[in-house]
Amino acid sequence: MSYKIKLQIFEGPMDLLLYLVKKDHLNIYDIPIAQVTEQYLKYLDIMRLLNLNIAGEFLVMAATLMQIKSKMLLPVDESMETLEEQLDPRAELVKRLLEYEKFKEIAQNLRERETGQRDVFKRPKSEEPEPRPEESQEVYFEASLFDLITAFSQALENVPKEIFYEVIKDEFTVESKVHDILHMLLIAPSLRLSELFIKAKNKIEIVVTFLAILELIKLKEIAARQRGLFQEIEIIRNKENIIPYDGRDKV
Repeated sequence: MSYKIKLQIFEGPMDLLLYLVKKDHLNIYDIPIAQVTEQYLKYLDIMRLLNLNIAGEFLVMAATLMQIKSKMLLPVDESMETLEEQLDPRAELVKRLLEYEKFKEIAQNLRERETGQRDVFKRPKSEEPEPRPEESQEVYFEASLFDLITAFSQALENVPKEIFYEVIKDEFTVESKVHDILHMLLIAPSLRLSELFIKAKNKIEIVVTFLAILELIKLKEIAARQRGLFQEIEIIRNKENIIPYDGRDKV
């Protein structure tokens, strides 16, 4: 692709692994390493397709997963007698994932405390009427990069198969799609990501639309939100009331 977007990855390889585990409701203590490795590599392929800058840590994790997968395919050596020799090849990875998830929860709790303290010393807004219950804003959570890639991948799978690299007219550009999306957000307060993909004429337009969305997120012009984990993604003009989603289910 001629267009290359320089987008900072919002999350790292550990976030992607946790995302894959939660998305398929896997047991983190008994990770099906072959399944997770296949999906992890698929996400890296999509990121390469989009010319996203893939940090070296992603490639290191890919090598680690393939190494663990290879070890688990080897027959068990019955001559191994010590506990150290019998350790599950996944043990170190599971330990790192659990530690990382714990730190993410702590960081989220600190952010929530910070948010709760913002209004402690504010002056009372006596002149402004209290908002009515029906006018109160619904809480949304920010969609992660991997949520966006999942929606993009599903959109590609739903269109008829065609030669992806065929020569066609330069009908769509990222710049024009950026303009179109911002124009649509002037008319509607929010847009469903799936609807944008459905309206696309072919795979090329789906890719260009997705790159335009990433560019707008990078420029902080829009935000991608969802009401819960793995739910429908909407895009809106960037607002301050979007709470970063930490991967935990909210009751």
